Amino acid sequence: MRGRLLRRRTAWALALAPALAIGTMSMAAVSQAAAQPAPHVTKWVAPNKVNNLDCNGWSPKYAPVSPARKEMCTDPRGARTYKGWASPLAKYDKYNSGGRFVDNGHYVGHDEPSVKFISHQPGSGNTMTYYMQLPRDPSRAPTPNGKVTDYAELSVAPWFGLPICDPLSYPQNPCKPDSDSNSGAINNPKAAGSAFMELQFYPPGFTPFVDNTSCSRTMWCAALTIDSLESKFNFVDLNTACEEPVNFAFLQRNGVPAGPPSPQLADIKTFLPNSQTLMMHPGDILRVSITDPKAGFTTTVTDLTTGQTGYMTASAGNGFMDTNYKTCAGRPFTFHAEYNTAAPQNQVPWAALEGGVLMEQEIGHSESCNSVAYRDPVSETTANGQSYVDAKVFATCMGGPESPRARGEGPCNLKTLTCAHATTEGTTEPIACPSDSLTSGALCEFADGFCFPKGSRTVMINGTKAKESAPVAWCGDNRYQNGDLDFDGLDYLPYTWPDGTSSHPTSVNYLGPFTSTGKAYPQIQFETDAAGSEFLCHVQTGQYCQVPPLGAKFYPFWSLTSKVAVHGLPKGTCLWNFGNVIPRVTTESFGGDAEYGSPDVARYGGTVISPVMTNPEFSGACPAL
Repeated sequence: MRGRLLRRRTAWALALAPALAIGTMSMAAVSQAAAQPAPHVTKWVAPNKVNNLDCNGWSPKYAPVSPARKEMCTDPRGARTYKGWASPLAKYDKYNSGGRFVDNGHYVGHDEPSVKFISHQPGSGNTMTYYMQLPRDPSRAPTPNGKVTDYAELSVAPWFGLPICDPLSYPQNPCKPDSDSNSGAINNPKAAGSAFMELQFYPPGFTPFVDNTSCSRTMWCAALTIDSLESKFNFVDLNTACEEPVNFAFLQRNGVPAGPPSPQLADIKTFLPNSQTLMMHPGDILRVSITDPKAGFTTTVTDLTTGQTGYMTASAGNGFMDTNYKTCAGRPFTFHAEYNTAAPQNQVPWAALEGGVLMEQEIGHSESCNSVAYRDPVSETTANGQSYVDAKVFATCMGGPESPRARGEGPCNLKTLTCAHATTEGTTEPIACPSDSLTSGALCEFADGFCFPKGSRTVMINGTKAKESAPVAWCGDNRYQNGDLDFDGLDYLPYTWPDGTSSHPTSVNYLGPFTSTGKAYPQIQFETDAAGSEFLCHVQTGQYCQVPPLGAKFYPFWSLTSKVAVHGLPKGTCLWNFGNVIPRVTTESFGGDAEYGSPDVARYGGTVISPVMTNPEFSGACPAL
């Protein structure tokens, strides 16, 4: 499907009546979800030895069923120092990690540029609809120097986010669903127990999803994820065996999870799409509906180009569970949205992003290479006998945009827990990491892996051979740390993003979101948690917490276009884009990187956020819909 151009204008025309569309999908979600009855809860479910109880992959007790998934986790902000409370991260302060999140001695961070939508309308915090058009990749294969790129190299998971009630998540307090009586304040020990929902979309090309980033060589897929955090207020009594458990399920045409979604019972099938998984072509136009019926929090994606629909309800009947922070055991649980409105203060108290109604791009996982070196295979076997073996996985990127002779980070020795050539952010270019120890808590890029060679390779899935592939040698920076922490990969170069040429993908196009009554969200904020991953950033003071990072040559940003003709919509209708300025397309770039604002040191200096502003998609030069 590479380069496929789909121009079904009637699909975009459905956006003319967002309120009607939202109501239709909300009723459909209720009836579909109601078909999955919730079982009577009689006992806790003990975890399997291989599971999804710590999506960062560093649990000393449990092995991760999908070790590459740390790039899909939510970014916790780390503990703060309050009177009477000691920071559990104090021992890592010498590496400037104090105030950031460290999982069993390993720094955890993300780079997630986002738009936060704000509304005080009832229901705006739990029911909404977006429209989006998926990018199309170039007809040519991507190149090691980044002159030709696919979207999967730039963003491994565009997603939509929302706070979720979970009384067994940080800070271990009751939560009333769909209610603004809940507090999300980070300095409130009585704040509601909160989880972070991400409806994630996965671009094609780099398979399989178990240890890479794609469901298919040619098609997109999507999944509902809910991240919790197993500790009391200010990260006290954080359970090191199950720090950040995740419920995960692909959106399915029949609504039935591909495998067990719960953190305790997740297996290989959980992370393998099946015949019922909603698959979407590049260029397809989607309606994304987020609702919260009695049957459980539900996400629904309708492909307006093909007419297919996939959905998932986060219910006990579908196998979703919350987690006991003392024992890591699971309890069948039906999740619901946390808040009634999308007010600015309605956040997840432990998350780095000032989470609310969010539209986001997951970046910082993109190292293209001439070749890959130092084999670092993946092998997992679950309690029910499912297995996955990928022998051709590597640790280090050789060559790439810097030069064909460049040498990347790694490998790491798991006997000595040390890594070769580890780097971190410098003022103008990468510098040596202050420690080569994997468990030092140092904020460093220890190795480039997981890395995959160009072309096809054979993996073993449940004892059966399968052909998987990558269109270019590529590394995801998600094996020994999370992210490109020296900021020298594809995402931090100005010439890799959509620019209107045939060498780069088209941008994602977004319209909305709209509330259940079809109204736009009147205000927004731009934000990113990139600064939390910057070695030179002091998250307590905000010094050197900046966009772009000091070591980066570029940082992508949100923009609007009113120059894309959309059949059935008023002339000049504005759509959100992401990346760089696209000549003859971009209408408003909001000052580029300046749109992100300044560090919010009152909350978390690793988050850079703009002031609240009028939603520009439906004001000023853009017509109100």
